[in-house]
Amino acid sequence: MTQGGQRNPGRRTVIGAAVLGAGGVTLGLPGTAGAAGSEGDGRGHTSYRDLPVPTVVAHRGASGYRPEHTIGSYQLALDMGAHVIEQDLVPTKDGHLVCRHENDITGTTDVAAHPEFASRKATKSVDGVSLTGWFTEDFTLAELKTLRAKERIPGTRQENTLYDGRWTIPTFEEVLRWAEQEGRARGRRIWLHIETKHPTYFRGRGLGLEEPLAKLLRTYGRHKKNSPNFLQSFEPGSMRRMAGLVAAPRVVLLSGAATRPWDFQVAGDPRTVADLVKPEGLKWIADFAQGIGPTLDLIIPKDATGKLGAPTTLVRDAHARGLILHPYTMRNENTFLPADFRRGTDPAAYGDAFGAFKRYFEQGIDGIFSDHPDTALLAAEDFARER
Repeated sequence: MTQGGQRNPGRRTVIGAAVLGAGGVTLGLPGTAGAAGSEGDGRGHTSYRDLPVPTVVAHRGASGYRPEHTIGSYQLALDMGAHVIEQDLVPTKDGHLVCRHENDITGTTDVAAHPEFASRKATKSVDGVSLTGWFTEDFTLAELKTLRAKERIPGTRQENTLYDGRWTIPTFEEVLRWAEQEGRARGRRIWLHIETKHPTYFRGRGLGLEEPLAKLLRTYGRHKKNSPNFLQSFEPGSMRRMAGLVAAPRVVLLSGAATRPWDFQVAGDPRTVADLVKPEGLKWIADFAQGIGPTLDLIIPKDATGKLGAPTTLVRDAHARGLILHPYTMRNENTFLPADFRRGTDPAAYGDAFGAFKRYFEQGIDGIFSDHPDTALLAAEDFARER
């Protein structure tokens, strides 16, 4: 990006070598220096605008290969060469931040197999959705640490179940320590993409996420404008709050066009995501954030058959307001790919992920979330060569 938000494709280039397999690296152990990456001058990228384009964000780690949000998943993503690694944060009963995609841990841990916690099963309304299961806010950190992580979608990712029970739920502070250790071993900064999950819901229960997150970022020196992390949320109000606490770059996540952020619903704000992706909505976001993380359908909508249609103007409009775009989420399996890039009839089999990546990269996005960072890196390298 040049001054004024105009894109300069020549300023940043794809850097990073994907590790094609796990054979040559030691996985799951903090402090293990893996293969490749983009060390540059030894310090790593000093600003988010210096990151490679397209930036590959490991979605919940290398979650296509390991149970999501485990140290093993984060480690594999780093060893594969991912530029940034994502964490989702939810709180415990005693106020610790832990890494889970949702506060409902029924499907991502072995909690159901713990008879001592049977009475904790509950039905709750989380952002207007009724859920029955076990929730992090009903457990102390010590109690959560007795649980083990497992694969969330075993029907699709049967091979990942091999690693069920290997790792505990990591605290965010453990991840920060891991990133520090890996940074020292590799001689560069480790970039993170940190999401506050259901912030309005938790604040209403006396478990606000932003203040403890800001405190940890300050403790580990990750609170500055050029710190090696992004902050992100589906609730714009959470990023506005974070803007008053730390200077680290912020991203507003955007779901389907017809949806409304939960904090908007609580506050009676009638705007939808369709309003936020209009020029005036993007201008509003740019007042307190540096980027957006739209669902890929906001970049290229699908038609009635599930195939990719005509691109929108979102990339151009966001860049015109100085915003970067890190859309989500690319996965290799047929069930997650646009219909025109599926191959065969097995929904769990891999489709033409490279073809789909190319279509999205052609739109000028700055990065992409992927469960398979090695595939994303190779696709990015292909795209750079073709340009």
